[in-house]
Amino acid sequence: MMKKYFLIVIVCCLSLHELSYGQSQPLRLWYNQPAQLWEETLPLGNGRLGMMPDGGVNKENIVLNDITMWSGAPQDANNYEAYKQLPEIRKLLIAGKNDQAQALIDKSFICTGKGSADVPFGCYQILGNLHLDYSYGSGDHPAVNYTDYHRELSLKTAIASCSYQINGVTYKREYITSFGDDVAMIRITADHPGAINCRISIDRPERSVTKASSNELRLSGQLDNGTDGKGLQYQSIIKAKLKDGKLFAEGNSLQVKNATELIIYVAAATDFRKPLAGTNELTLSRAMQKPFALEQKQHVEAYQKLFDRVSVNLGGGNAADEPTDKRLISFHKNPDADKGLPVLFFQYGRYLTICSTRVGLLPPNLQGLWANQVHTPWNGDYHLDVNVQMNHWPVEVTNLSELNLPLVELVRGLVKPGERTAKAYYNANGWVAHVITNVWGFTEPGESASWGVTKAGSGWLCNNIWQHYEFTNDEHYLKSIYPILKGSAEFYNSILIKDPKTGWQVTAPSSSPENSFYMADGSGKQASICMGATIDNQIIRELFNNVIRASETLGTDAAFRKTLQARLKELPPAGVVSKDGRIMEWLEDYKETDIHHRHISHLYGLYPASLITPEHTPALAAAAKKTLEVRGDDGPSWSIAYKLLFWARLHDGNRAYKLFTEIMKPTLKTDVNYGAGGGIYPNLLSAGPPFQIDGNFGTTAGIAEMLLQSHAGFIEFIPAIPDSWKSSGEVKGLKARGNYTIDFKWKNGLVTSYHVKSKNARKMKIKVNGQIKEIQAELI
Repeated sequence: MMKKYFLIVIVCCLSLHELSYGQSQPLRLWYNQPAQLWEETLPLGNGRLGMMPDGGVNKENIVLNDITMWSGAPQDANNYEAYKQLPEIRKLLIAGKNDQAQALIDKSFICTGKGSADVPFGCYQILGNLHLDYSYGSGDHPAVNYTDYHRELSLKTAIASCSYQINGVTYKREYITSFGDDVAMIRITADHPGAINCRISIDRPERSVTKASSNELRLSGQLDNGTDGKGLQYQSIIKAKLKDGKLFAEGNSLQVKNATELIIYVAAATDFRKPLAGTNELTLSRAMQKPFALEQKQHVEAYQKLFDRVSVNLGGGNAADEPTDKRLISFHKNPDADKGLPVLFFQYGRYLTICSTRVGLLPPNLQGLWANQVHTPWNGDYHLDVNVQMNHWPVEVTNLSELNLPLVELVRGLVKPGERTAKAYYNANGWVAHVITNVWGFTEPGESASWGVTKAGSGWLCNNIWQHYEFTNDEHYLKSIYPILKGSAEFYNSILIKDPKTGWQVTAPSSSPENSFYMADGSGKQASICMGATIDNQIIRELFNNVIRASETLGTDAAFRKTLQARLKELPPAGVVSKDGRIMEWLEDYKETDIHHRHISHLYGLYPASLITPEHTPALAAAAKKTLEVRGDDGPSWSIAYKLLFWARLHDGNRAYKLFTEIMKPTLKTDVNYGAGGGIYPNLLSAGPPFQIDGNFGTTAGIAEMLLQSHAGFIEFIPAIPDSWKSSGEVKGLKARGNYTIDFKWKNGLVTSYHVKSKNARKMKIKVNGQIKEIQAELI
């Protein structure tokens, strides 16, 4: 009989007085009033279908989402004459005429059409609003007074609920987006018979039709594709199951009278990648045949297979008995008094990941899965100059590895259109994607030179898909992504030109994402276009090294490997230090137009790459620290999260923790912000503002990086632990590169025990309490 064993690489007890930590800190968000704003509602999702109920007593609005709800359509917005302007653009850049080069790009080197400003690029948008209008008492009047209100979201079960009392009757609602049968459910109960009365309706701001029959509602429509208007088709069907009472249609709504229990089922689908006909009917039939208790049980079991892989306890200081909105305010005033909130926020990021993506579908966009508008901010698209990458930074280390695969498939879908773009603009081999993309495979430059021609996006995406290999050691997967990596390397290799001042091979035109500088001629003119922005140099160096390693591992492409090895010697170093001790953002030491700019792209080599480390490149690490000091700590939440990650990589736990407390600023602002501000909404979603989910994911990755690192050639425990977390703590289930699963405990800043688990026997290095050890693993 074959048996499958995990290898315990080492079990080391450094103290006889280990602490035992249970999951005493409840992982929940809770409130004592209904949501007044969308940013107070509770996000539920099963990777495809999303729901955000506000818990209203008289009138409840539940925002519904489907991850595939995209307007627009595939298009070809390439300018196939653009490459003819490339020699002149490069000539102007070499001559120091950056502004003229930028003007030429704006004229002849951007996408055709409207770009991201309209369809057919499209946008991610709301599916619909489900309305529940409640009435109470014999006269069916709205409630005047209610007591004992409680609303919560359990991260442990992915179930939201609310309850309250009116006239001695206790009402309870439970909300589920099922991981079992892929349907949303709202179960409403009363502890007195016949006490439930409500009107159910659904609508959408545009392009929709609602119909009601005796026992169901249907919402359907077709989104705009930017040409003939016949884009993606969608449909939602709502049905209800009652205990006692009666159900009937009235106008475009369903009426529920005198029920003791009401279960509302919501099925939704689009024709994205598959036919729509019959899908919702089948989903509802399957779900409604099961008892609610069984449906709930299967939902929880499926969800917990992912969520329960990791637990974190930072010991002591817990304010879980305070409503979450008030708790957020209290934490901002006195962070050290509540060590449970960082754990809650960390696990909330994992929860949001599980809820917003699913293998075989789409990766989370700028708002994850959740949108309450037809036109979401920045189209709710996939920004390739940090945002979609940050969405996936916590996935591997927090033991949700398979949830990286939807991004891999999105990137795979960019290769063919990216090959057309590479030829159109650079007459180059391989493939490229610039700053933005969508579900339709957009790879062209954006509509403005100031931000749209940054070409680091495709190389940055290659880092994300490479990380999945780094953490899993899955050579079959590596073989499947090798053409993507190679194609990206072929592109960058074919566009490099020699910089006459340094002799290095660099990109031109280039830009540092969304940033600008004062030209070197003293004219005071500003420009964004340059030669060899630092992020390009770092991404190309990392990508070439990864393709070389992949080629060696797979035993293929020896000739191309040698080409890249030779090219590496011609590239700029991972960082060039300026006269004031900072890492230069551009190849020339230009003066920044905004010294506190939200992007810090020239530290890509520090994170997510490992080109800059305190262990191997101490001078560059010191320069990175100086760069961060000058840049400052404020910004949109995603920018603060990125800085947290940088400081964790620099092993400064107290500074990283300071950044965490900066992120956790309570806010209700929803205006579009590009500068200082950030913050967290009452429902713990991160604010740019407005809502951008990357701040949540980046912070979760940052907390993991404070607790465990594995990028510098060894696994290091608590490499950036702040003083406030040193007293005691425990981590179970984090992942390290090499496909290791890690458990450990600490007390007074020292690791007291650890377990490193793997399926394969091999040598590895660990760093514990400042000591590096090599371990020979053996199978049990």
